[in-house]
Amino acid sequence: MVFKQLGQLKKGYNKLSDITDKDDEMMMDTGIFMLDAGMEIHSFEAAKESAFLLLDGCVRMEWENQAVEIKRNSLFAEKPWCLHVPKDVSVKIVPLSDAEILRQMTVNKNCFMSKLYSPAECREDIFGESLWEGTAKRLVRTVFDYLNAPYSNMTIGEVINYPGNWSSYIPHHHPQPEIYYYRFDKPQGFGCSIVGDKAYKIVHNSASMIPGGLVHPQVSAPGYTMYYCWMIRHLDNDPWTCRIEEEQHKWLLKSI
Repeated sequence: MVFKQLGQLKKGYNKLSDITDKDDEMMMDTGIFMLDAGMEIHSFEAAKESAFLLLDGCVRMEWENQAVEIKRNSLFAEKPWCLHVPKDVSVKIVPLSDAEILRQMTVNKNCFMSKLYSPAECREDIFGESLWEGTAKRLVRTVFDYLNAPYSNMTIGEVINYPGNWSSYIPHHHPQPEIYYYRFDKPQGFGCSIVGDKAYKIVHNSASMIPGGLVHPQVSAPGYTMYYCWMIRHLDNDPWTCRIEEEQHKWLLKSI
């Protein structure tokens, strides 16, 4: 399945992708926890690294004799907190209010130091501002990637796609699989995701499952700000480090 619409999220865990699904090409377990105050997440993986990204709410994260209370009021206006742990590490997350947590996991035999990435450590870039009358201007956040976490088999970040604008532009691809999970500033917001030669309507709580090698630009409808979390799975001996831009569209980069 290339595109998924989750609709209204249920309490507990909402699956995006699962390594064990026979038709799943993403090589990652990903999903959203919708938590009431007092519910808890207990996670332990013997073979997988895990990242827990706070979408909304106030929680206490506990791991390796550490406990930190963190809070996020707006995924549109605030940069994220994200806990990243290797295999064999127990994580407990206690919501202190209603909360939403995105979890990304994949197989990784490497041992590395657990790290709680703070908003201050999240890289933030503006792309496309001086091109095409600003119609592809977007804000890109990178929590960790191959540059600052070369021991990981994953990357994770966020994009704020301004109303009426394109992102993941110019059209590009890469051999590594990628997942986009979408939210809108208003629940009726919508946009369009192009994966390969097919177009899909993006709505609140939807996801693009992008196999390696397919282009994947997208656009948000005027009047609606689109958020998406982007998650890439490195391939063995071929980590994601850069985009491969479509040759026929490269002329656009010279149109400053």
